[in-house]
Amino acid sequence: MGWQEPLHRSPRGPGWRKRLARIALAFLLLPPAVIALFLFVPPPVTPLMLIRSVQGHEMRRDWVPLASIAPALAESVVAAEDNLFCREPFGFDLGALRGEAEAWWEGERPRGASTITMQTAKNLLLWPGRDPLRKAIEAWLTPQVALLWPKRRVMEVYLNIVEFGPGLYGAEAAARAHFNKPASALTAREAARLAAVLPSPLNWSAARPSDHVLRRAAVIERRVGQLGPLLDCLR
Repeated sequence: MGWQEPLHRSPRGPGWRKRLARIALAFLLLPPAVIALFLFVPPPVTPLMLIRSVQGHEMRRDWVPLASIAPALAESVVAAEDNLFCREPFGFDLGALRGEAEAWWEGERPRGASTITMQTAKNLLLWPGRDPLRKAIEAWLTPQVALLWPKRRVMEVYLNIVEFGPGLYGAEAAARAHFNKPASALTAREAARLAAVLPSPLNWSAARPSDHVLRRAAVIERRVGQLGPLLDCLR
């Protein structure tokens, strides 16, 4: 009887399980290793910076330590974006997330519950957008950032990579572009204006603020004075 090809043969090679295990292990270990590295090393570039460059925007940035950024800016960002930043051990606002889930369950459009830690994880490692896959990965990365970095490092990285205008990243570049001064010299009013444009930095300007931006900045400046001990982790 001549040779016959086996009737049942796996389309995969014998080592496919090992390769799959290695990929899974790399997926699990690489992000915390990168996050741990950036505890000590300034991130050289972010996905958003690369995307904006492809879109034709010049990349302007200048990394500075948190000590070289006026405290008013970090305080204004907390007042604008995440009042409970200093009280979130895993980087999530659980109350806001619960409200998001309830709104979704009732068929309403969620308002958004993104914390500063979540935004830092997203800005550092992920692409922009609100698709479910990106949101799921962001939720997985956020507690790693929260556990591996102290709050001041989260704020330091956030203020150095966040977009303040087209192709404009970080507090130092924003302060010089909008107010012709270093980030260390920002006043409380200027800091509030910068924080006010964060939801829409491609459309709003801290240097030429619309009435809406000015009203938003005034609310932020007033709220900073009300937060009190909620700003303790920044001091």
